Amino acid sequence: MKSPVIQRKFSGDRRRVRKRIFLVGSIVLVVLLVMVYLLLLPYQPIPSSERPSEGGYGLEEIPPPQPVYQIKEGILREKSTFSKSLRESGISPQWVEQIVSLLGPMVDFRRLKTGQFRFVADEAGEMVAFIFEVGPTEIYEIEKGLQGYLARKKEVPLLTRVEKVEGVIRSSLFEAMESAGEREGLVLSIAEILSGEIDFYKELREGDRFQILVEKVYKEREFLRYGLIHAVEFQRGERAILGIHFEGDYYNEKGHSLKKAFLRSPLRFTRISSRFSRARKHPILGGVLPHYGVDYAAPAGTPVWAVADGTVVSCGWGGGFGKQVILRHPNGYMTYYGHLSRFGPRIKKGVRVKQKEVIGYVGSTGLSTGPHLDYRLSKDGKFRNPLKEEFPSGRPIEPAKREAFQKRRDEILAWLRGEGREGQRPDSGAPAIPGGG
Repeated sequence: MKSPVIQRKFSGDRRRVRKRIFLVGSIVLVVLLVMVYLLLLPYQPIPSSERPSEGGYGLEEIPPPQPVYQIKEGILREKSTFSKSLRESGISPQWVEQIVSLLGPMVDFRRLKTGQFRFVADEAGEMVAFIFEVGPTEIYEIEKGLQGYLARKKEVPLLTRVEKVEGVIRSSLFEAMESAGEREGLVLSIAEILSGEIDFYKELREGDRFQILVEKVYKEREFLRYGLIHAVEFQRGERAILGIHFEGDYYNEKGHSLKKAFLRSPLRFTRISSRFSRARKHPILGGVLPHYGVDYAAPAGTPVWAVADGTVVSCGWGGGFGKQVILRHPNGYMTYYGHLSRFGPRIKKGVRVKQKEVIGYVGSTGLSTGPHLDYRLSKDGKFRNPLKEEFPSGRPIEPAKREAFQKRRDEILAWLRGEGREGQRPDSGAPAIPGGG
């Protein structure tokens, strides 16, 4: 039997052994856990002074310095020249001469009125590029290449679409077109087409309606200009006037040309200040006198047209009519144009004139209270009311072309009824036309 002293000593040794085993095991366990943790981490390279950080450059990957450009911009002003405008913008004479020489074969500098340009040079002042924009679709470029400078006209992609424009007359055709989101140019074109059918000074009424099939030319989404007007329909109460474009002219649905022997008016768009009357109080002489014409109030200098083909029988002073032109036309007609400020450039007695040729300009010569045109019409020596005179219909379609015209007419009528596809041409069903107007 062991003594108590020996037993206590043996028990203490076992405790110390267990403590050592526990301590060593704990250390081994911690080491194993750390190793496992490190093994599970994703690999990350250690950055160094020679390795670029993300998005940066190493010692051997430093980007070259960006070139420094000198840019000079300017515009070609009215009553100036192209060369002068370039010099005024700070471009040296050496490069002005080079630019003019390169663009000379493509650009007629004498006809230029406006334009804008950009000159790009490198740090040493040597030209790198030159851009000259005469208009949205007329752009010229000069670029420096391996074999020197090359000049060219830039191709500007365009899109032509056929669109339908509709409107209602409230006060004027200008106002109605503006309300439809259109521009003045379309108003003038429509008035030209219908000049033999409608007197826009007398016959235009509130509630009249119109439809137009017109090509519009776009640069990307920017509207540039109107193209061909395929058709116009003007509804006046129960009467519909249809104009269909066919081989350069406009015809009604029956195939008769809208171009009449006489225009309805000798002026483009103005207002009537005094109508035909056999008893009118004269504004200067007083008393009640016949007025065998129509007075068209218009700004001084407004061009006056010949209403029909004819011959000048008088060109000079007409007493109270001031400066006056008198024309003789077929079938016994005569027309008179009074109070002119001056005559057309080639108008003199005996000269033959064409319809819409400018024979003079609105003025206030003679017995006149202000700028206007006194227009008169006579037939077989008797004055007629120009606003009520009925003139013969226009020439008909040639028999050989009648079938082609009827097909074209049916396509147009379908479009006006809303059966055409937006952007397509009514004459072929082809899609919108890129690159042309």
